[in-house]
Amino acid sequence: MQRLRLLALLPLAFALSSCSAVVLNPSGDVAMQQRDLLLIATGLMLIIIIPVMVLTAVFAWKYRQGNLYANYDPEWDHSTKLELVIWAAPLLIIICLGAITWLGTHLLDPYRKIDRIAADRVVTGQEKPLEVEVAALDWKWLFIYPQYGIATVNELAAPVDRPIEFKITATSVMNSFFIPALAGQIYAMPGMETQLHAVINKPGVYDGFSANYSGAGFSNMNFKFVGVDDKSFDDWIQKVKQQGTPLDMKRYNQLALPSEASPVLYFTSYAKGLFDKIVNLCTKPGKMCMDQMMAIDMKGGAGLESQANRAKLTYDAHPIDGIELTEPPGATVPASPRAPHTDHPESGEAPQPDAGKSSVAPQQLNQGN
Repeated sequence: MQRLRLLALLPLAFALSSCSAVVLNPSGDVAMQQRDLLLIATGLMLIIIIPVMVLTAVFAWKYRQGNLYANYDPEWDHSTKLELVIWAAPLLIIICLGAITWLGTHLLDPYRKIDRIAADRVVTGQEKPLEVEVAALDWKWLFIYPQYGIATVNELAAPVDRPIEFKITATSVMNSFFIPALAGQIYAMPGMETQLHAVINKPGVYDGFSANYSGAGFSNMNFKFVGVDDKSFDDWIQKVKQQGTPLDMKRYNQLALPSEASPVLYFTSYAKGLFDKIVNLCTKPGKMCMDQMMAIDMKGGAGLESQANRAKLTYDAHPIDGIELTEPPGATVPASPRAPHTDHPESGEAPQPDAGKSSVAPQQLNQGN
């Protein structure tokens, strides 16, 4: 019986041990609000779950086969009062849960700038946010501080009670940037930029990691987030500048290669526009950036322009999407890349063009390459 009592206390022991979990005891105001939302939602659901579990045990005990004194009414099939309780209570809880979740989702939107430092302190606008550009590499984290001109690997620091604006991306595969003590996770995706706004309220060293499996080195893709006062943060900046090395594009491309359990690295400077190049997937020499490629596509693409440069055709100066084509003296007209059109598909013979005219119809040029 003593062993059975110990086994019965195990769930309580697990519940008490979870009280020290960082998700339920965070150090950042955004994470605290998320914790409160989680507790409120859990409490609302328990209003239904606990009575259902208790009544299940009560009914099973009261109407057991050995209870000869329980009411037996085989003709019973409906109770308006019971139906009202069964449907009204869950409906009211769902309405409350939906309203709280909807409000919390918009107030805690990671793209939304925070409007308070803590529950009793609002953002006045005088606090200059700390900007941090985050890149998830294989399998390490690169942090760029554009306001200070430095960068680090696998170590992140921020002053206490100062808003932080994160810009997040990835180099190859999708990851998830997560500091449980600071705020909820946000995905890091190649070719895209996500954002996160948060604040740390207590000094300390906190764990950060990738919460999305990303390959062989995933288990070691961790970093330390250090919350310090303003003076200690300035000292940390100076330490990075004293102990670091420059991060040019050549060094970055070496750093971006897959590696596991990477140590903390400091960089006194970084290549101009490094984060934008990471987002646009053009860190390697000679590769066109995605924003340049999209700008060309937005203007109609390079197809018509390159075709005009190759063909040098003219049909009475017929414009092709606004491009005037002229034929220099002695220019030869290339054959159409399309299959010859025929009015007699059963014979497979193409009609002969008139003398002095090209076999390529103007409408074919209007259709692109």
